[in-house]
Amino acid sequence: MEFLVPLFEVIKCLGGPTSRYLNQHRKLEENVNDLRRKVNDLNIRKQDLELKKEAEIRCGKVVKKEVENWFETVRSTNVEMEKIEMKFRVVSYFSRARLGRFVCRKIEEVERIYQQGSFPEGVAVDGPPATGVTLLTTDLEGRMDVKEQICEYLRGDDVGMIGVCGMGGIGKTAIMKHINNQLLKENQFDAVIWLTVSKEFNVVKLQEDLACALDHCLPKNKLAWPTVLMEILERKRYVLILDDVWEKFALSDVGIPEPASHNGSKLVITSRSIEVCNSMGCKVFKVQPLSQAESWNLFLRQVGDGVLQDPTLKEHVNLIVGECGGLPLAILTIASSMKGVDDAFEWKNALNELRERVTSVKGSDTIIFEHLKFSYDRLRDSKIQNCFLYCSLYPEDYHIEKEGLIENWIDEELIDELENRQAMHDRGHTVLNKLVNNCLLENVMIDNAKEGVKMHDVVRDMALSKRGDHFMVKAGTGLEKIPSERKWKESLEKVSLMNNSISEVLLISPKCPNLSTLLLQKNNLEKILGSFFEHMHKIKVLDLSDTGIWDLPNSISTLTSLTALILRRCRRLRHMPSLAKLTALRKLDLFHTDIKEVPHGIEMLENLTYLNLYASGLKNLPMGIISRFSNLQVLRAWLNINGEEAAKLRKLEILLGAFHVLQDFEGYAKSLSSQWPTKYWLRVGSPKIGYLVPRYGGNLEDVEIDKEVCFTNCKMGNEDFVVLPKDTKTLTVEHCRNLKSLSNISLFCEANELKTCTISWCEEIECVVDFSLSSCHSLQNIEILRLRKLWNLHELVRVAAVASTSHTPTPPGIFTSLKEFYLIGCSSIKKLFPVHLLQGFQHLEYIEVKHCKKLEKIIAEEDEENQNVDRRGSITTFAFPKLKTLHLIKLPELKSICSSRVRIPCESLKYLSIISCSKIRNIPFSIPLLGTGQPSPLSLELGYVHPKKWWKLVEFDDPNAKDILSSLVLDYSSEEDEK
Repeated sequence: MEFLVPLFEVIKCLGGPTSRYLNQHRKLEENVNDLRRKVNDLNIRKQDLELKKEAEIRCGKVVKKEVENWFETVRSTNVEMEKIEMKFRVVSYFSRARLGRFVCRKIEEVERIYQQGSFPEGVAVDGPPATGVTLLTTDLEGRMDVKEQICEYLRGDDVGMIGVCGMGGIGKTAIMKHINNQLLKENQFDAVIWLTVSKEFNVVKLQEDLACALDHCLPKNKLAWPTVLMEILERKRYVLILDDVWEKFALSDVGIPEPASHNGSKLVITSRSIEVCNSMGCKVFKVQPLSQAESWNLFLRQVGDGVLQDPTLKEHVNLIVGECGGLPLAILTIASSMKGVDDAFEWKNALNELRERVTSVKGSDTIIFEHLKFSYDRLRDSKIQNCFLYCSLYPEDYHIEKEGLIENWIDEELIDELENRQAMHDRGHTVLNKLVNNCLLENVMIDNAKEGVKMHDVVRDMALSKRGDHFMVKAGTGLEKIPSERKWKESLEKVSLMNNSISEVLLISPKCPNLSTLLLQKNNLEKILGSFFEHMHKIKVLDLSDTGIWDLPNSISTLTSLTALILRRCRRLRHMPSLAKLTALRKLDLFHTDIKEVPHGIEMLENLTYLNLYASGLKNLPMGIISRFSNLQVLRAWLNINGEEAAKLRKLEILLGAFHVLQDFEGYAKSLSSQWPTKYWLRVGSPKIGYLVPRYGGNLEDVEIDKEVCFTNCKMGNEDFVVLPKDTKTLTVEHCRNLKSLSNISLFCEANELKTCTISWCEEIECVVDFSLSSCHSLQNIEILRLRKLWNLHELVRVAAVASTSHTPTPPGIFTSLKEFYLIGCSSIKKLFPVHLLQGFQHLEYIEVKHCKKLEKIIAEEDEENQNVDRRGSITTFAFPKLKTLHLIKLPELKSICSSRVRIPCESLKYLSIISCSKIRNIPFSIPLLGTGQPSPLSLELGYVHPKKWWKLVEFDDPNAKDILSSLVLDYSSEEDEK
């Protein structure tokens, strides 16, 4: 082979390509080894990145697409490396150079892939926020260590199921509420789900609650529920917290997957029983009582530092804290009950009472009951105590709406009778505050809208133990049958079977001579035999709301002690027995029943304070009946009311009703003078066919929203002025004839509390207000103005011309509070807002104008088209500085939003629609500049324009506005527009 060496030297001289060829041939082994090292380095980087990836996923982040692509490229590289190794083992002498060339290229490629895998900004981005509910929390004195230990296991992969156990009131739920909120903030899981199980375990309810938390509708077939829920949860990485579990159950029966390390999901249960936690395979955390120091800190935070000023007092306080046994619930309730007490003798007496209670009992639950009873006894007032005990009639962990609860207290005569119902509601709120401040109830929000309260399950157990054989409470326990007759003891005073599935006919005849309250609402009951009430002569409150009952037994007529008969939403109920003998009745609620005529004997109920006849089948009240109810405070009757009779109800505070004849309403208004009910929703005029009932349903709290009058299908205008209450907050005018403007409604211009005004389908109305008839101060406070289907409307405001001036005078302070404006389907109006009114629109946030086929200008100057004035030196006016929403839809003649002198700042704009307004040639939006000279950022969340071609051609007064908005708005197709 030596003769080849000179040959190679000769070939090398032939040029670079030949030289490279020979190198690739000669150095193949060296290059393959180099490639092996680089691929090995690449795989090491891949392993490091996989660890980072897993850590980021555990933190709830999403791996970047470029990272996933990089991993796929590395996988392909490893496959190619295996092929190179195979070829290298069998390569022939004459193929070495070709393989060598391929290896060199692969070395360069691997180096490039290695560099691409640096990812200096990380391998993942923040994922979508975890779904769940942020819960109200309390102080976690002495519990932070336990909380962090539990969180550590939730973040790790070693444990899938955790059990938090301890006696009632020890703080299990409080700890888990903090963890729930922390997990939502950390965003490591797709979902954090909180479900309360409670003592009466009910698989169906748990499945329904779980489906609700997952925002999923379950199929009709209940047998499929576990499979459906299992499939949903297996696609998520979640934490499921089951609070207050009392017994072992199979997760598969509910549809909960066994937590496994491969998906990182977790299950946490809280229970008073360590056996339950162990039997379900949980890693157990037992919550211990607080230390004396921790108990002292928690007690002081609740009772206040003032007790430290007196050394004698401090000694008694310290001893009382010791008697609390380190139980947070006991500490909070007792501290709350002693708040404001600064007398040493009272503290000493409290200590003695507490010692006597605790030393005489055994068992952890009983001990804490005695602690809680101490706080209960310190309420002192027996009526407040009974208000508290009444709350135990609701299902466990039930969120009780405050206004409804107070109404029930009034029905039970637990609130002292005061001069009016509002005063009684005020008193009820005072009682609620006292119970909340004493930690016997907790504040909650219901559906993020209504204020409510709930009872801690331990507090509820104490309350029920307090009443013993006087209460039978099976509320929300899933009952399908009525309790057997032997369980209805003669000592019973209150029975609550609400929120169950009882559907059978009540065949029993319980002997309960002392029963005063029977709550059967929210069951599937259809019929009750007359003998059921045979031995209940003292019953005062009977609630059958939300049942399927269609016929009340005649024996109801014999319940002469009855003070409240509540049949709300018994939608199948048609027959009512005679009420003539029920003269003690103070409340009759027939809301949304199917009765066709008022019950026989109703005229004898002269003690009524609350009457709800809001039933669609009822048409008229017989003459002379209403005036007999002189004690009436609440009347809800969506049928024709005689104005003269209604005016005699001098104690009336809440009125929802209809006056089919305008003269009836005017007679009522004139009789009342200024003494209107404090809350009202009144419909005046005969409704058109198909006209729906008002948007406010049947709840007391709904009427509190507005003092509203709705004129429907009335003949208004002419020489007679319609009277309007001065304190009206909402005015609606629909389908009214002869009405030229609201100035035809007497006192409209004096309705200084008017907030909302809606005018619809009034064919003859020409303007909203006419200043040529009178001045109008009510427009200063109006916040919402809706104008719909006013085919003859030509202008918003008509102002009398003044001969001595060249321009229309500006009405003082008009529309200064307006926030929302709607103009829909008004086919005659050409110009909307005169420029001289702009000073009043400083608070306008929402504008919606659509389907106005002749509208040409949104903001127009008087006689603008006839004025030949050079405006180059004019001062620019900024309109609608707080505008957040602008919708201009299907305005075929709209040429201008405003003149060149007017700009609309859009830094506050969040929603924009300009659809089918193709004649607009100029957009007057303005974007202010930052100190750097750059346009300030916009807050636009949703923007639609159509057609897109028009948008590209339209001019902007501010070029920055077009550039920025064009990048944010979407085309709104004509098909979607039609839909």
